[in-house]
Amino acid sequence: MGVKFKIESPRIPVRPESAHFQDVYYDEDPFLSNCTIKNARLDGEKVDQLVLSRVIFQNVSFIGANFPRIDMTDVVFENCDLSNANFSDGIIHRVSFKECKLMGVDFSGANLGNVLFEDSMANMSDFVDARLKQVKFNQTTLQNANYSDCDLLKVHFEQCDMNDIDFTQTDLRGIDISTCRFERINVAVENLPGCEVSPEQAIGFASLLGLKVKE
Repeated sequence: MGVKFKIESPRIPVRPESAHFQDVYYDEDPFLSNCTIKNARLDGEKVDQLVLSRVIFQNVSFIGANFPRIDMTDVVFENCDLSNANFSDGIIHRVSFKECKLMGVDFSGANLGNVLFEDSMANMSDFVDARLKQVKFNQTTLQNANYSDCDLLKVHFEQCDMNDIDFTQTDLRGIDISTCRFERINVAVENLPGCEVSPEQAIGFASLLGLKVKE
């Protein structure tokens, strides 16, 4: 088994008040806290250095939203569409994405800690140069996702579709992908030692070493 660890859940107020995302524009520094936003369309919104603290988003669409250098702490996304949203160079701490669409989301250069991706679609998502610590991907599709040059520490993949995922120049030591599905992934042989795989996956990786497995 991979390294066992727990993720800290978002710390959300018991009765957060309803709010509108446009409230971020009323202050000199864009900031939202202690609130819930439901059933909203925020497609294409653009805010630099947005700060979110103790916020719940439910059934909210962020398609193509641009939030570079975002600072999120204690935030929950439930049944949201964040396709092609930009969270590059962000700080993302104690955040959960549940039953969300994250197709093509840009997390490049971001710092993610205590983050949960659950029952979500994150195909073609971009984690290039990101740093992930205590992050779990549970039953999430990650086809063609890019994890090049990532720092992965206490990261767990559980029953994920990882076909054509890219781990170029990323050390997989201590990473358990044994329950995941893929026909092909991009990873260098030197980054595989210490990665935990299933017997079936090991046969596939043998080809990277030039081995021929007899049946």
